[in-house]
Amino acid sequence: MKPNSYLRLLTLASLLFCTSACQAQKGWINLFNGKDLKDWTVKIAKHEVGENYANTFRVENGVMKVSYDGYENFDKQYGHIHYKKPFSYYLLKVEYRFVGDQAKGGEGWATRNSGAMLHGQDPKTMLKDQDFPISIEGQLLGGDGTHERHTSNVCTPGTTIYMDDKLTVAHCLESNSKTFHGEQWVTAEFLVLGDSVIKHYVNKELVLTYTKPQVGGGSVSNFDPKVKQDGKRLTSGYISLQSESHPIEFRKVALFDLASYSKDKVKLEKILAKLKEE
Repeated sequence: MKPNSYLRLLTLASLLFCTSACQAQKGWINLFNGKDLKDWTVKIAKHEVGENYANTFRVENGVMKVSYDGYENFDKQYGHIHYKKPFSYYLLKVEYRFVGDQAKGGEGWATRNSGAMLHGQDPKTMLKDQDFPISIEGQLLGGDGTHERHTSNVCTPGTTIYMDDKLTVAHCLESNSKTFHGEQWVTAEFLVLGDSVIKHYVNKELVLTYTKPQVGGGSVSNFDPKVKQDGKRLTSGYISLQSESHPIEFRKVALFDLASYSKDKVKLEKILAKLKEE
């Protein structure tokens, strides 16, 4: 190869690397790399943080799988896999599908049930027997083949939210999404803007909006009282995915970090409009 050609090749490679790196920093971040779980921490009820009991969370063929073939009985061993760092302002995109049959011993309400936990507590602060992280849950539900069953609902383990400027005490509130039966892939997106507003989208359609997430309420057990500071506004937190007894697969978990736009409403609206068109 001629020297000039070699230099041009190096320059082109450098530009491609820089472009890719810049886009990764300013644009979408793949939280799940499609290869392994090195950036994630598992916490399963009745087990210590970091113990991936029965290989519940695993990666096969580029997909993150939640499986229970190593369980004799589910026995309320609710689990979550947490990304390594917290976020405050972001758009989270999750592509998921329910597969197979529910694990033996799973609760009836947990059939085809999982979730993306938003603004969650640090998994290192969860006690061994704690069932759910204190967080806001974007609840993911699959249809039963017959009945209407909305997905991308909201549940509040150890938290509260406002709907239409009114504090709600209900643990779960339904979205107005379509029902997705069978093993089809569904795209759920969660727009989280600090402690101001959270919006849920399903296949690009807005299905739920609520505001003022904060610590409070019930529906979480065996937690450290020092961590559950009722009334504390949730401005940031960890993202996690659930294992609630029904097998589920995630082929994409990506995040667009909006922190740099948090103090400029005009720029924020522009980037959100751009993301909506993607």
